[in-house]
Amino acid sequence: MRNGRVSDMARDLSLRFRTPRSALRICLLLAACTPITTRPDFRPDPRALVITLDARPERVTAVLDSLVRAERLEVAHSNVRDGYVETAWYDTQAHRTRRHERGITNLGATVKIRFWADPWVPGQTRLTIEPVYRPRYDPSRVERELEVIVPKEHEGYKLAQRFVDKLKERFGVPKAAQ
Repeated sequence: MRNGRVSDMARDLSLRFRTPRSALRICLLLAACTPITTRPDFRPDPRALVITLDARPERVTAVLDSLVRAERLEVAHSNVRDGYVETAWYDTQAHRTRRHERGITNLGATVKIRFWADPWVPGQTRLTIEPVYRPRYDPSRVERELEVIVPKEHEGYKLAQRFVDKLKERFGVPKAAQ
């Protein structure tokens, strides 16, 4: 049976063990603002295609995801918030996606395309498109060390150029970039 009166000492103890709501909110805020990104830890090759589009990076990334799928390429990684899309390895001669490295039969014809959508000026995106292939297979080396930008006459470059043309048609190019 309780008296209804709580002593001052019991009240002080109960206040000491309570977690203030503001501290909980701060912890949740910090957890929501993690610096984790899905982008790779390397920068695009300096020889990659670069265009400026009249759209925000989020819009460009969302459209890229659907354009890649429309070309019957498989998206390996995509994140609208990070502005990054990466395809799986695609055999340009057989017109098939190769999900695993061991499934690649023709190294010279198999490409991977990466897209980096970075904010440029307000309302514009600087899109970097990197079509790469691997001239040889060496499991002892990191995949990125073996990748080479495809030459302009390669089917992978032509595929990347089609993406550029479709994006220019869809969003337009700023007058300063023309």
